Amino acid sequence: MALVFAAGAAVAVAWLASMPAMGEMPMPGGWTMSAVWTRMCGRTWAGAAASFVGMWIAMMTAMMLPSVAPMLWRCARAAGWMREARAWPRAASVAAGYGFVWTAAGIVVYAIGAALAAVVMRAPALSRAVPVAAGAVVLSAGAFQFTAWKARHLACCRAAPGRCGALPERVGAAWRQGARFGFHCCCSSAGLTASLLVIGIMDLRAMAAVTAAIAVERLAPAGERAARAAGSVIVGAGVILIARAVGIG
Repeated sequence: MALVFAAGAAVAVAWLASMPAMGEMPMPGGWTMSAVWTRMCGRTWAGAAASFVGMWIAMMTAMMLPSVAPMLWRCARAAGWMREARAWPRAASVAAGYGFVWTAAGIVVYAIGAALAAVVMRAPALSRAVPVAAGAVVLSAGAFQFTAWKARHLACCRAAPGRCGALPERVGAAWRQGARFGFHCCCSSAGLTASLLVIGIMDLRAMAAVTAAIAVERLAPAGERAARAAGSVIVGAGVILIARAVGIG
């Protein structure tokens, strides 16, 4: 498991380090747009999407594994304790179901990001509104940390490791168990992930901060309070971004 984390972290770091080489385009409104959301010369949209999703998977592996490790460890132990030949495939199916949800999320994120990039590149007026819109997204992401939706999905994430003492009898059921956990994880992390996408998907410090926030709210005894504390910080960041965008401060 440590090797998986190290490999994911290494690939994510390599990807982030390569992003500046891809270039950023100055946009009306005083901001820059990363070329990750555009199709490079000589590439198809399918190739660009596949590249993004592959790097998204590496990044999410590095970010989520610290908080997901207890569940995967319990599943692995459950598989190790069983003598049946299908035990390990079932444990792997849990991880595959979890990964499927995050892969689907990466596809959706890229589709939205690429579509928005195409729109603002053709509409200077909309481009000038992006800095304020980015601040509003971050502000909303912070407010999300205080919602009942967040609390419900976070509670499911915190309870998930205790449900892996025994694996489901069928591979399909094990996959669905992993997918359910991935769905709760994705929903619970929506605010933190959105803030990372807006503030600094290419910033290792931002990535490390979000990783730590997710791990603390999932694993710490006072995880709910940690989630709200992170929300307060993100709300503050959103306010600062909006203030800067409108020329205050």
